[in-house]
Amino acid sequence: MALSLDDIRQLFETYGSLSYSGEPVTQLEHALQSGALAQDEGVSDELISAAFLHDLGHLLNRQGETPTQRGVDDLHQYYALPFLRPVLPDSVLEPIRMHVDAKRYLCATDETYFGRLSQDSVRSLALQGGIFSDEQAREFADQPYAADAVKLRRWDDRAKVANQPTPGLDHFMDIVGRVMLRPQ
Repeated sequence: MALSLDDIRQLFETYGSLSYSGEPVTQLEHALQSGALAQDEGVSDELISAAFLHDLGHLLNRQGETPTQRGVDDLHQYYALPFLRPVLPDSVLEPIRMHVDAKRYLCATDETYFGRLSQDSVRSLALQGGIFSDEQAREFADQPYAADAVKLRRWDDRAKVANQPTPGLDHFMDIVGRVMLRPQ
C-alpha cells in the first residue's frame, strides 16, 4: 500500500511529537531540521524530500523511546520504503535506504566523525553492523546515490538542536508533493 501525501502528514501530526531517541528534539523537529539543512544547501527537491522523510520508518514502526537502549535496531531505513516506492523516485528512496550505511562509511573514512556522534548514534552503529571495513567503504562509495546519502547523514547528525527555527510541516509537505507529481 502506498502512502499518500495526506498519510505522511497524518503520521507527522499523530506521532511527530514523540521524542527522537534520547535527543533534545521530537521526531517532527528532527525531520524539519533535516529538511531545512538540505534546503539551505540548495539541493534538489528530491534530496530535500529524502532529508525530511529519512526517519519516517520510526513513525511507521514505533518501538518506543530509544529502542537502542534495549538492543533493538528498528531497521527504520528500510521500513518506509515499500510504502513510498509507488509514489517517490529512487533519488528520494535510495538516500533514505543508505543513510544508516552512510554513518558506517563516514566512521571508516573520516577520522573525526565517530567522535561527533551522539550517544544514541554510537549505540545504533553497533546494532547496525559497526564501522565499515575499507572494502565495504569502497563498495558503498561506488553505489549510485552514495554521495547523496552521505550528505543526508551529515544533515541527520546536525538536526538535533532544541528549539531550532525551521520552516513548518506545510512547507516540506509541499516539496514532497511536488516530487510526487513529477513523472518517475
